[in-house]
Amino acid sequence: MSIRLVTYENSKDIPDMPNRNVFHSVDLFRILEQTPRYSPFMLVAFEHDRPIGKILFVIRKGWFADKCIVYDCGDYFVKDISREMIFNEMLTYFTGRNKERFSYIEFRNLSESLFGYRYFRKNGYFPMRRLRVINSIHGESLNKWMEPSRRRQINAGIKKGVETGVVESIDELDELFRMLKNYYHSKVSKFLPDIKFFYSLFESGQNECKSTGKIFKVSYRGKIIGGACCLFSDGTAYLLFSGGMRKTYSSLYPGVMAVWAAIAYSKENGYGLFEFMDAGFPLKKHSYRNFILKFGGKQEASRRWYLTKWKWINRILTKIYL
Repeated sequence: MSIRLVTYENSKDIPDMPNRNVFHSVDLFRILEQTPRYSPFMLVAFEHDRPIGKILFVIRKGWFADKCIVYDCGDYFVKDISREMIFNEMLTYFTGRNKERFSYIEFRNLSESLFGYRYFRKNGYFPMRRLRVINSIHGESLNKWMEPSRRRQINAGIKKGVETGVVESIDELDELFRMLKNYYHSKVSKFLPDIKFFYSLFESGQNECKSTGKIFKVSYRGKIIGGACCLFSDGTAYLLFSGGMRKTYSSLYPGVMAVWAAIAYSKENGYGLFEFMDAGFPLKKHSYRNFILKFGGKQEASRRWYLTKWKWINRILTKIYL
């Protein structure tokens, strides 16, 4: 069997193929290529003329160095060829040509913790343990496993007049983005993309038959005080960003209501799972993970794979984490 690999740097050149995984979809490619400081490209594997797998590589340009991030390990749509065999071909090809181009390469949010393990190691990557937090939302009651304190906060917000819903206009989106930008400004380890990312996602969300994602708002007396952003894929909603004016409106719990708005919408629209995209390291004390676990989700062990452009750093970190 011969696998042919083709790199696409413009979404309009990508041939038609299944888009089962939103993180490797042409839709997300289009959104990212319209967003400043992002430069995506897609590697597609073919068997003769038949596409058999693809990986979307997300390049985020920094002031001093570029980073390459991959969410999950690709999208595969054939059953007669091993997914890991296809992945091995793409990973080896990509790494050989880009290992010194980026400050680091990161594969994160793996849906299968052990997928491609030996191929990552063969190409010099080292793993770091992380956690995933996933809520099951397909049951009759959303708050069955939710902590009582979280239920009280949501009920209190609703009783005091807090309203939640989907962002419906560019004006609302502008107001929400200003709030999120101020919220993320103090989060050193968090990154909020340019507003054009949200414009593009908002436009894609207008197609009710095929929604890449949605942007949610939390409002009080006509003012947006919180919000969230989700992507949807194969029965799962993924929370990308969320935040609220927790100091000014602390008694209304805008951050809690933002997450609740995203979860409630996802359930109402038939999604069975809700995943928080960054649950952090497996540390005993982790404020954000403690926050999201109160919504009733379960944490699962996972890992991320890294490769830096500096060989000596790779050697040191490999000894530490392997």
